[in-house]
Amino acid sequence: MISDAFRRMPICRRGFLKKSALAAAGLALPAAPYRARAAGALKQVNMTLDWIYQGPNVGFMLAQDKGFYREAGLDVAITAGKGSGSTAQLVASKATQFGFSDGYVVANGVSKGMSIKTIGSVFRKNPAALMVLADSGITTPKQLEGKTIAMTAGSGQFQQWPAFAKGAGIDASKVQVVNIDPAGVGPALINKKVDGIGGYAQGYVPAIEIRGKKQVRIFWFADYGVTVVSNGIIVHDDLLKSDPDLVRAFVTPTIKGFLYGRQHPDEAVASVLKYLPTMDAAICRRELELSWRTWVTPSTKGKPLGWEADADWASTIAVLKQYGGVTTPVETSQVYTNAFVPSGAEYVPPQTA
Repeated sequence: MISDAFRRMPICRRGFLKKSALAAAGLALPAAPYRARAAGALKQVNMTLDWIYQGPNVGFMLAQDKGFYREAGLDVAITAGKGSGSTAQLVASKATQFGFSDGYVVANGVSKGMSIKTIGSVFRKNPAALMVLADSGITTPKQLEGKTIAMTAGSGQFQQWPAFAKGAGIDASKVQVVNIDPAGVGPALINKKVDGIGGYAQGYVPAIEIRGKKQVRIFWFADYGVTVVSNGIIVHDDLLKSDPDLVRAFVTPTIKGFLYGRQHPDEAVASVLKYLPTMDAAICRRELELSWRTWVTPSTKGKPLGWEADADWASTIAVLKQYGGVTTPVETSQVYTNAFVPSGAEYVPPQTA
């Protein structure tokens, strides 16, 4: 039986990138959002996560639990998501006001006509990676030649694999890539059915290490030239125009929430467990730690968390066009803005993991 930890693997890009039209009309928000109930005239706001309540997206929960949203005059309903693609569709259809979604997905959605924009990026470094067991003897990506790796067809990692291979000097024709459903990718590595796997490091490594009791070696795509912006706060373009004060009021406490979790990881884990009691605390803590490694890129050093680099977005669009099959012209100004990111030294995150 596959453990719950592996059933929770992020699949945010799978399937979405195959869609050529917005299918959000029939979408509805998932049931039972977790809302702060506070006295006073607070403005009610809806936001949808990228996935379940977990370590990497705990900043939203902490902003609520620590009262940061209330201080900004907001009463926020935080709903678990069903993948970045689904969340992007919900925002595009105005079924939710704010979302947490992958930049690769956002850029792809914009190319297909979605009126959405990232207004504060948290995972500014690509979290995609090629992972092998530490005892495999594979110490460099080049040694994957002659080996078998598993990925999920249609996922962002699958699409970016040729770019990673090129950057790492791998002859991709010498690597056998097999398609495995997300739930089976982690177990395939643990049971040594494959030599490596591709996916989000923070999605697979914690369960492999803690449930599978195996040490993992990580080759980050970003370290081999695959610069792709990942998860950030997204909104519909109409909301930016109609209520910029609301957008600003939401972004600042959210960034404070993520930074607070970095400074107080035990509280961050406790916050996740409040929303999802079945979460494994040790796995949650490891997810959190790995997510910190995606906060800073060479182009965003010294900048507040949320601030986005035009160069990083230009690379994201270039990768999407070259490997994701996008042919529609997309400008960086269509996919992000820094207008709502708070300034000040207190919002600059630690520069190393």
